[in-house]
Amino acid sequence: MRKFALGLLLLFLISGCTTAPVRFTNEEIKGFPIEIQEKIIKGEVALGMTTQQVRYAWGSPNSIRVLEPMDGKQREEWIYTTAGIFEQRRLFFLDGKLYYVIPDSEKTIKQE
Repeated sequence: MRKFALGLLLLFLISGCTTAPVRFTNEEIKGFPIEIQEKIIKGEVALGMTTQQVRYAWGSPNSIRVLEPMDGKQREEWIYTTAGIFEQRRLFFLDGKLYYVIPDSEKTIKQE
């Protein structure tokens, strides 16, 4: 029985706790620039996207941390867990705009 419970726990950790993407209509995204619309449709994010645009593209994050303000501007860290505890993508927002992405523990993307 103990091996069975351990197996279930391992399966849960490997499968992850991802959230389903947000459903949207073309009407909802038509006001965005065409390149942003294309990213959303492909399920991609890009620096400069708003929190709403990221939600349309990737769905809701697994967790959100409100960080200390920078230069009086609100900061948030969104964490998306894709394969249990083994893969996390971390997105950082400044005043509601995506400005920094850490796709995994080894790579970073930063706005220049």
